[in-house]
Amino acid sequence: MVLIIVVAATAVALTVIGFVITLRLPPGWFPDMLLTPDLAGGLTFPLVGAFLLAHRSRPATAWLMCVGGLGCAINIFATGMMLRSGAEGALAAAGYYRYAAGIGWIMGGMLLASLLPLYSPDGRLPSRRWRPLVVLAGALMVVESARMIVRPTPPLDDYPLPRVIPNPLAVEALTPYGRQPQQLLMVLIMGVAILSLLSLMLRFRRADPVLRRQIAWPLSAFALYIVFMLLGEDWAPAATVATGLIPVAIAFSVLRYRLYGIDTVISRAFVAAGLITAISAVYFGVGAVTGLALSGYDRVGGLAAALFAGVVFHPLRHLLRRWVDRLMYGTHGDPRALAARLAQEAGETEPANALAAVAAVVRDGLSVTGVVVEVDGVGGRRVEVGLLGPAPRAVPLVWHGEPVGRLLLGSPGPRRFAAAHNDRLIAVVTPYVADVVHAVRMTADLQRSRERILTAREEERRRLRRDLHDGLGHALTDMAMSINMAKISLRTAPASADRLLSELRSGMDAVGQEIRELVYGLRPPTLDELGLAGAVRALAVEGEPRVAVETEGDLSDLPAAAEVAAYRIAQEGLTNIRKHAGARSAVVSLRRGESLVVRVQDDGHGLPAGPRSGVGLLSMRERAAELGGTCVIGAAPGGGTVVEAVLPIPAGRM
Repeated sequence: MVLIIVVAATAVALTVIGFVITLRLPPGWFPDMLLTPDLAGGLTFPLVGAFLLAHRSRPATAWLMCVGGLGCAINIFATGMMLRSGAEGALAAAGYYRYAAGIGWIMGGMLLASLLPLYSPDGRLPSRRWRPLVVLAGALMVVESARMIVRPTPPLDDYPLPRVIPNPLAVEALTPYGRQPQQLLMVLIMGVAILSLLSLMLRFRRADPVLRRQIAWPLSAFALYIVFMLLGEDWAPAATVATGLIPVAIAFSVLRYRLYGIDTVISRAFVAAGLITAISAVYFGVGAVTGLALSGYDRVGGLAAALFAGVVFHPLRHLLRRWVDRLMYGTHGDPRALAARLAQEAGETEPANALAAVAAVVRDGLSVTGVVVEVDGVGGRRVEVGLLGPAPRAVPLVWHGEPVGRLLLGSPGPRRFAAAHNDRLIAVVTPYVADVVHAVRMTADLQRSRERILTAREEERRRLRRDLHDGLGHALTDMAMSINMAKISLRTAPASADRLLSELRSGMDAVGQEIRELVYGLRPPTLDELGLAGAVRALAVEGEPRVAVETEGDLSDLPAAAEVAAYRIAQEGLTNIRKHAGARSAVVSLRRGESLVVRVQDDGHGLPAGPRSGVGLLSMRERAAELGGTCVIGAAPGGGTVVEAVLPIPAGRM
């Protein structure tokens, strides 16, 4: 940590001292360009590199920034001292300062402009194929340093300073070849810088959306710097500003790239630039064509050009936005691709696991930190993928007009889209999630129905076993013993045999009654004897109050399950009326249409004010639900209570 602070402080101090020395130079020795990229590099790169190293983030990138910034600082300081020594007449000292300035320049330039893009943003090379470029950059640093050390003394004719600064180690034999090696090395240095920028662009193109977002910041800054440098010395101030932006962009990409919408900025910039270019081309192109075809009618040509530009503006904007979305986000920003992924997951995964799979696809497609799917009416089922965060966005899930649950979306993740982009994807996502939630509800309802049927069947079997074993079994055993006793005493004691046979007759009557009760428990015999309408009329005359039975439609060919359910619902409804309603009259109506409707209505004192959870009411609802129907219990118009059950009838039985 001490070394980091020393390097950063030394670089900033050398840069500031060198800049102050340069400002105090006499007019003849004052440089033509006061603001250079090395000035910005010496001030910003070491500080940002030290900051990244202090946060233990990307050490390779941070060390390149520190050492490269120190090279820029050495160049600024040594250049100032060289010019000051030359102005004071100390030309020999100025020659040695030139060595330091040249080595600092090549070190800072190669490390920051060539190697830093190669290792950005994760501190690693894109692949092993880029290692030769690193070797070439190192070789150019050595060769350029050696060239500056042995360069021959330049002539005074085109020298920019009042006096020639001598080179203590000059090789004068190289005078005829002085410019060619320098020009070749400058071309190679710029070529390495351009190839390094190309590596960053290729890394951006092949990266996933998270890494793309991270690379976008330094890529933009490096591209600006290279463009300004290629434009020449007149653009040196702009190149200086771009150089100062590079370390800031790297810091954003490494530490806080999630907090700044660089993808939105870049996408809008691409769309705007493309629109301006295309619309301008269309406008001027159509204007030129119409001007040639309709010479002398300039207004008509301008109007035609404006109309053509307006026609292509809207579809071109959509096309550019779709292309930029694909470039920035890959398939994550494509609603059709997301819909295809959701359809595939929903189709290939069983309903029990489809909810979690779909939630994972939604989280990845919307690029949020977490997704929760809440299902209504399934015991409060909740599927969570990722971390939802403190303030999730709630999206209702509606299946064909019926609310089935909620979709909770966490805060935007690393691949943050624009708000409108999110809304467009959410509108695509919700119908698929609602379909899966509805399937989960239906699966849960089916499972509960199966469990109820299984439970009812086993309970009925247990009741039959108990009744047969405890009742009929013992009775038949007693009857067999009575027959044996009567047979034994038939000759010796006829009176005793007669008594035993009388008891046997009474026992047989009791057994017959128990058998009838067992059969009645399985299916009311009156349904087979009288039909549904007759069986309900038999219930109506069993007691008070007076009950009227109304029928509509053919009730003779009903499914057995619907017939039993309708009878039991009517029976339970009449039982409740006689026990609790205090009614003077009641009406039971049976109406057959597309379904069988059972309606029991009385004129009693109505439903109680408190909650109703009686066994009878629950039994009626369950009998209707077992057949896929409904049973509603409420207040009747004018007072009293009404029970209405709707029982489906298979299409073949209508």
